[in-house]
Amino acid sequence: MLAASLAPFDEKAATAEFLDVLGRLKQATRTTTDTDLAKALGIKQGAVSAAKRTLQIPPVWIAKISKGFSVSADWLFYGTGPMQRGNTQIAPVGAQNANPIPEGEPQWMSPEAAPSMGYSLIPKVKARLAAGTGSLETEGEVIGYYAFKTDFLRRKGRPKKMVLMDVLGDSMEPEIWNGDTVLIDESQNEILAGGLFAVGIDSAVLVKYVDALPGKLSFRSRNERYAPIEVDMSGDLAETVRIIGRVVWSCREYVR
Repeated sequence: MLAASLAPFDEKAATAEFLDVLGRLKQATRTTTDTDLAKALGIKQGAVSAAKRTLQIPPVWIAKISKGFSVSADWLFYGTGPMQRGNTQIAPVGAQNANPIPEGEPQWMSPEAAPSMGYSLIPKVKARLAAGTGSLETEGEVIGYYAFKTDFLRRKGRPKKMVLMDVLGDSMEPEIWNGDTVLIDESQNEILAGGLFAVGIDSAVLVKYVDALPGKLSFRSRNERYAPIEVDMSGDLAETVRIIGRVVWSCREYVR
């Protein structure tokens, strides 16, 4: 007679696994509550509550969502592989409200799906950095999200503290041209001699090389037509100086 050997039940691990699958079901159906998920599945909310008590997802739910929403069953079960099945586009939760993903955008442009695909979505702010003597009127409005590979961003800094902005002015040419887009990591605001930073001086926001001198800071342009800006850190202007973040990447459009 053979004796069966069973591994002890790990309730904590089973709960975590169940919640992961349940979360993917809600993501795929673009729902946020048990009630809405039940409606998407065409079942009563009590069935979801029962599944939570037993920590078991009925396979029929996976089949129904996979077919009805064109989502990979492997992704629903295990969280592996692409979320989409075929060429389906997955819209984000609440896409009908703020910052919708335009029709035709790839599935990983959904804020919910991007992490599982290895991407981070970085907001581009409706504001223009002034490289030179221009000023910046910040509206704080996000005008779009741009996808970057998360591992690339992590090599540069902290993805969650990054923002994209356009540059206005020619003081950093030929390194950064008027209209270029820069990626700023706001977590990197400690001065690194000769580093390229977005800085605020009074009401102006500039992209400059920053040097620390005895008792003062020097903000240098790349364009030799612009003289350095030196700020006495013991003077009145010191209170208006702010290191916003380090510029870690830039890009340029050749056709506008």
